[in-house]
Amino acid sequence: MNHTPDPTTAENGGPFDPKQAAALLDQTTQQARRKLQATPPWLLATRGVLVLAACGGIWLSVRGQHPYRGPTAADIPVLVSFIVINFAATVAVARRATAGVSGKSRLSPAQITVAALAWVAAAAVLAVLAAAGVSYGHYPTTVLIIPGVAWAAITAARAEWRRCVMGLAVAVVGAVGLLAGPAGAWAVAGIGLCIVLVGAAAAVAWQQRA
Repeated sequence: MNHTPDPTTAENGGPFDPKQAAALLDQTTQQARRKLQATPPWLLATRGVLVLAACGGIWLSVRGQHPYRGPTAADIPVLVSFIVINFAATVAVARRATAGVSGKSRLSPAQITVAALAWVAAAAVLAVLAAAGVSYGHYPTTVLIIPGVAWAAITAARAEWRRCVMGLAVAVVGAVGLLAGPAGAWAVAGIGLCIVLVGAAAAVAWQQRA
């Protein structure tokens, strides 16, 4: 005769004590968080290496320009490829991690709109500055400030403090780049964003192990 397993018994047939039940609940919770993690450590670290390689390569090609003319035609495909690959990888992993999940785990349509508009606004500001002949219009890190602050605000409203700090860090990288000159800003962007992303990867990995 088959017996239905009693959820209050341990594997050895004895009853669960409170400590065992608490440990099992904690283990299950941690496993669920790992599966729902939309930005796993390996993806963050990979993005950090890619952005360092992309921006570092462009910096090597523009550092000797006098006067500064910006990335060459050969550099643009590298930058565009990085943006496309990074975006595709992020969206694919996020969709897989949050498939069938609703509620706070997903950004609301309004929050997604704000994040997208922040990039549009940053690009518009960069274009206006360049057209007006303002030197900051030629600084690549200028485009990081508005999206960084917007992401920090969105995640702060969601009480996601690690991501909020990450957004503020991106904005700081953008601001620091303005002190390095148009060519030097590429190096600041590559190194700064790599540090932010690798640091975030380490923080997520530490949280998962805790």
